[in-house]
Amino acid sequence: MAEIILVDDDIAIRDMLCDVLSLQGHSIRQAGDAEALERQLAAGPADLVVLDIGLPGKDGLSIARELRARHDLGIIMLTGAAETVDRIVGLEVGADDYVTKPFSVNELAARVDAVVRRRRFSGKAMLPFGPFFVDLSGWRLMNAAGEDVRLFATEIDLVAAFASHPGRLLSRDDLLRLAPAHGADPVDRSIDTRIARLRRKLEGLGLDADLIETMRGGGYIYKGATG
Repeated sequence: MAEIILVDDDIAIRDMLCDVLSLQGHSIRQAGDAEALERQLAAGPADLVVLDIGLPGKDGLSIARELRARHDLGIIMLTGAAETVDRIVGLEVGADDYVTKPFSVNELAARVDAVVRRRRFSGKAMLPFGPFFVDLSGWRLMNAAGEDVRLFATEIDLVAAFASHPGRLLSRDDLLRLAPAHGADPVDRSIDTRIARLRRKLEGLGLDADLIETMRGGGYIYKGATG
């Protein structure tokens, strides 16, 4: 499915993630530091780099900045649970997403699939969402004037999932796959909470409360563009 390089100085973590992601069909290479990563990239391009922040020598934030300047690939940062500043800076230097340690391997696998899927959308046109548009390249929601509508990244994941499947019933399992949550082992009911929050934000922007319709026992349907 995707060519992935795992960059972490802990070989046990690399081996564990290699096993999990390989079973999902990804091709995995490993590196323990910046120099090893450079050798892997010289050997062949990658679709995604899973990058630990706390590496020996050159740190993950510096590497992420250089990767974004020189390569067209996805970046997921691995960061400590208390390192809020590192997570924010990681996204600012160009990372697509982050996962906090200790993490659930299922969560990381879901984030990997979401970033790979998101980047493969990037060559496609914007999708309508109500009177707005989802920019699948920049992963943002915009109004008709091209101005950003402020949503969290995980909310954009949900909007993109619905905009990509107008009129189609999406189960909670579908939505967890298309828009995985941050946090270990999310349960399917968490989708209900996330959609309720998204609805409140969208209603505050003037969108119809029924734009995302709840199907009892089934999931949710986005009823399509209204503008």
